[in-house]
This record gives sequence, structure tokens and C-alpha cells, in this order.
Amino acid sequence: MMRFVLLVLLSCALLLGARDTRAAALSVVTTTPDLAAVASAIGGDRVQVRSLSAPSEDPHWVDPKPSLALALSNADLLVAIGAELEAGWLPTLQVGSRNAKIQKGSRGYLECAELVALLEVPPGKVDRSQGDLHASGNPHYMLDPRAIERVAVGLGKRLAELDPSGRAVYLERTKQLVARLRAARARWEERLAPLRGQPVITYHRSLVYLADWLGLVIVDRLEPKPGVAPSPSHVAAVIRRAQERKVRLLVQERHHPTNTAELVAKKTGAKLVRIPSAVRFPSQDIVAFLDEIVNALAGPR
Repeated sequence: MMRFVLLVLLSCALLLGARDTRAAALSVVTTTPDLAAVASAIGGDRVQVRSLSAPSEDPHWVDPKPSLALALSNADLLVAIGAELEAGWLPTLQVGSRNAKIQKGSRGYLECAELVALLEVPPGKVDRSQGDLHASGNPHYMLDPRAIERVAVGLGKRLAELDPSGRAVYLERTKQLVARLRAARARWEERLAPLRGQPVITYHRSLVYLADWLGLVIVDRLEPKPGVAPSPSHVAAVIRRAQERKVRLLVQERHHPTNTAELVAKKTGAKLVRIPSAVRFPSQDIVAFLDEIVNALAGPR
């Protein structure tokens, strides 16, 4: 840890004065590209946004490199998913950043899980025998536009608090984003209405909010427990259940391996649909990301 901190401090010293000339802009760092897309949509020119993880990465497992701690060293706001999603790597970066503004409990730290109604909150104590289960609830809410609305509103308020001179801008842009999401949601729900009530199989527990929004019924998952690779016996049980329930749709995110899903699809006749794992920030915004997911689920027009 000491070597890590020294590397960060050395980098800060070497790069001192090399900050963007737009010094007035708030430096916003997010843990995921999805949050970065929302922050950018709300902040516009008043913010500089960076995501600590890439669209192709599993946000549970991000390498806490010194360069990421450096990115946090001058941040005005750190926006996290929360619900223990980043527990394995974010605290190390916060300590390494030596930035008091973005520590837990500070106004420069926003944990968005506190803004939404989390699903799958375990009723009792959580331990490692249950796999990578999150004690606070399922953290994969950024696949539900209703949850994204709540995140946008909370993030807009926090930006307005940190940058009072831009309050009107943040609140207006939040209003615009929410309006876009609601208009798009009506279109998405109409297009995917035929899927409502349809049984599906997923890979990880990451599609719970998507299923809840669209009315899909998750009958099984390829992982026997969260974060545990599929075993032959479990896969055989999934195939039997899929055949019994006449499952015709298998959905998983692109960062998960496909060999097991392809086997199950072949054995059951289900269609395998791979959806994007995260927003391709900064080239894609949050609405376009959800559009891509809807298009994948709906199939060719």
C-alpha cells in the first residue's frame, strides 16, 4: 500500500500544473461508464467526466492501478454504484488518492444505490458460501430506465450543491434527460410488450432490474451462485428446467463467456441474445445504450 501511495504522489508532483485549462469545470469521476454518461448529460460543459472502469470490464473486478488513484486525486465528485459493487477495489483508490473531498461521508462522494429501491436484498446474514452476494441488495440497477431517472435527479442535485452558480443549468439538464428517458421508455415498452411474462435464462444476477422493468420471468441462471462459474451438473439442471418451462430466450451481457450459453441454447432451442455490458462512453449516451439493448431483445424489425 505504501508503494502504491508513493507512486500516486510522485505522479501528482510530475503532473502538477498539467490540469485541463478549463479549471472552473467540476472534475467528476464515476466508477462505471453508465454513471459517466448520466453525469455528462447533466453537467454538460460545466463538468469533466471520467469513468474508472471500461465498458468491456466487469465492474466487480477493476484493477486499482495508480493511474486511477491519480484520476481521483483532483476529483470534486466521485460517483459510485454502491451496494458493494466496487467494494473490492474502490476503497484502495480512495485511500491512494489522498483526496479528502471524495471519501465516504463527504459531499464529494455519491453512492447512487441510496437513490433507488434495491431488489434482492438478502433477508439474513451474507457469507462467502453464497457466492458474490451483495448484502445491501442487487447493484445492477442501471439497466432499468426508471432507476436511471432517480439516479439522474439525485446526481443533478448533488452537482447543483457543489457548483451553486450552475444550479439552474444542472436542474434544467436533469429535467431534459428525464423527459428523454420517459419518452424513450414508452417506445421501448411498446416494442417489447410481446416479451412480457416470457421465461428467460440469464448468466449472472445482473439482469434482475431489466427483467423487472420488462416483465420477463427469470427461471434460472447459468451461474450456480453469483460469481461462481457454471458446473456440468448445474448446466444439466438448467437445460432440464429450460426444457420444462419451454424457455425460448437466453440473455447475457457481452463480458461474460459464451461457451456455456451456446451449449444451453443448442440443447434447448432457445435464442441466445448478448446485450452490451455498459455504455460506450463517451461516444454513446445512456438513451442510445438502452436503445441498443431493446434492439437486441426485439430482434430484426
